[in-house]
Amino acid sequence: MIEQWARNWWTFAVRGAVAILFGLMAWIWPAITVWALVLLFGAYALVDGAFALAAAFRARAGQSRLWLAVTGAVGVLAGLLAFIWPGVTALVLLMLIAAWAVVTGVLEIVAAVTLRKELRGEWWYVIGGAVSVLFGLLLFVWPVSGALAVVWLIGLFAIVYGIALIAASLRIKRLGDALSSGRPGDTTAARF
Repeated sequence: MIEQWARNWWTFAVRGAVAILFGLMAWIWPAITVWALVLLFGAYALVDGAFALAAAFRARAGQSRLWLAVTGAVGVLAGLLAFIWPGVTALVLLMLIAAWAVVTGVLEIVAAVTLRKELRGEWWYVIGGAVSVLFGLLLFVWPVSGALAVVWLIGLFAIVYGIALIAASLRIKRLGDALSSGRPGDTTAARF
């Protein structure tokens, strides 16, 4: 599985960069309307889901790709729902975002745990998943918090999540480079 991730390390980096851009846009325009936030979230979830699905379909036969496919499908579904019903209430939007964050976070933690024997420093991916789960749970617990606070929280989540994904992608790339060079001892050099 690590070979598959190493070949597609850039998909994690792109997902991270899109998450950071999404977070920065939420911070730059904090007075954004709920409708615009729905569209912005929909675009982000679609792109993130599409990249996860692309990574799943590019996997070699026999390699585990179920978690990537499920993560991608959840992201695409969440994005499509946001575009199909842009006039959803703030509470429904928050529950959609919360559910998406919890599901993708849990799946990313599971993936990191399954790769712990193949990948040192997998904690970057665990951190991204944990932040996602924590964010989703906070939205479930306090859904009525102010719209500005929610926009800032969404921005913070997206930026932290994006940084964690980019860090994980760089780690995966270094490990893949070491593995492809045929020097198995070099995999320790890819540690953080």
